Amino acid sequence: MAVALFLSVLLIAACGLIYELIAGTLASYLLGDSVLQFSTVIGSYLFAMGVGSWLSRFLSGGLVERFVSLELMVGVVGGFSSSLLFLAFAYTHSFVFALYALVIAIGVLVGLEIPLLMRILEGRFRFRDLVSHVLTFDYLGALGASIAFPLWLVPKLGLVRAAIMFGMINALVALWSTHLFRDQLRSPRAMRVGCVAVLTLLCSGMYASNWIASAADTQLYADDVIFQRETRYQRIVITRWKDDLRLFLNSHLQFSSRDEYRYHEALVHPGLASLPWARRALVLGGGDGLAVRELLRYPNLESITLIDLDPEMTRLFTDNPLLAPLNGGAFKNRRVHVINDDAFVWLDRNQGSWDFIVVDFPDPTSFSLGKLYTTAFYRLLKKHLSANGLTVVQSTSPMFSRQSYWCIVETLKQAGFHTWPYHVYVPSFGEWGYTLAGESWSPPQKLPDGLRFLTLEGVPEMFDFARDMQPVPAEVNRLNDQVLVRYYEKEWKEIAR
Repeated sequence: MAVALFLSVLLIAACGLIYELIAGTLASYLLGDSVLQFSTVIGSYLFAMGVGSWLSRFLSGGLVERFVSLELMVGVVGGFSSSLLFLAFAYTHSFVFALYALVIAIGVLVGLEIPLLMRILEGRFRFRDLVSHVLTFDYLGALGASIAFPLWLVPKLGLVRAAIMFGMINALVALWSTHLFRDQLRSPRAMRVGCVAVLTLLCSGMYASNWIASAADTQLYADDVIFQRETRYQRIVITRWKDDLRLFLNSHLQFSSRDEYRYHEALVHPGLASLPWARRALVLGGGDGLAVRELLRYPNLESITLIDLDPEMTRLFTDNPLLAPLNGGAFKNRRVHVINDDAFVWLDRNQGSWDFIVVDFPDPTSFSLGKLYTTAFYRLLKKHLSANGLTVVQSTSPMFSRQSYWCIVETLKQAGFHTWPYHVYVPSFGEWGYTLAGESWSPPQKLPDGLRFLTLEGVPEMFDFARDMQPVPAEVNRLNDQVLVRYYEKEWKEIAR
């Protein structure tokens, strides 16, 4: 009996934390700035839990019935929270309102759970033992949930099904409670019918989870969604319209197969074509393998190492029959070595040097990405660049995020690089910017065969900036003060207005 009771505490604690983590993760996926989203979601949730705990004092009589009803409400609201948030983002302009309304509602309900359960168990254990056991299992449940969430739940189930599964756990706790406390229930059969009804509803939601995700994606993306998956690190969506495949990470477009060659030819060749002696190349990010495809045009390169955080990305672009042809099967080339790791951590652990380094990270939409655009990262990068070697950094748009672009240039200078900023027009993105960095550079005298866009005559033009893209004052982006993330968020919000 005691074991079953405290196991219930562990389970409801795990459920409560999972709902909180799902809300924070969804907010960071869809709104960016993960620090702000998680901070405000967690703060609101804890505040609401405090409100729920305070409200519990006003509940009296029929405590078991109230507890069972409470578990069913948590199961329904929490279980469908992820579905509701995806649909709110896709179909309404009230996502932020829906997010905090759900966070507060779930927080209040979860805040009621433990005080109510402790009052039900009050006569069964000594008070000090009751408090000790309940809090111990409460914290153990939270620990288990926090470990399972990134390692298993998100990669295997996704956010919609994970929420529904834990809603079902809440409903099962309610059903189990009707057995444990059957002597204290006036109509246990009616309560069990209610539990079964909620479980049936949640099972239906689990069955329809793919439809829910597809309905939201259909509204969010203009083209047909042919693949979507939540991994430990990001939400990957691939759409198709006729022969155009598009990759989105956390709702941000990464490439269109119709014009990505412009982006990747401009990324790689102005730098690497000027280093005919280069033997070793490193790619940081670029898990789609498209930059590696361009590097493989150089027979003098003996080794190409790619570091990308997300194994699902590199797996997709290695084995998927639609996606692997885009990079020409680059990841199966004997010269290419793929490593799935955090680029910052990996560089810090390894001692090698490379003649040409491609830095192709997503835009700095969050502090976790912004750290890869800081002086700390660029100084680390400089240590791994061979004498007279070059690095090229994807640097956002000098047109649409002008201050962000020049912030990246200034940050590279502060890290000790000489820089050569340049840009190119990519139809899917507009004007897009890059920064070459190293000790010296001169325009290449020869480009590899087979390029679709770049010409020797066109290279110098890329380093000429029109008046509306020329330098503007920008602070340096540092690890402890990531001004770049703030610049980027402000500039893209102004465009969205």
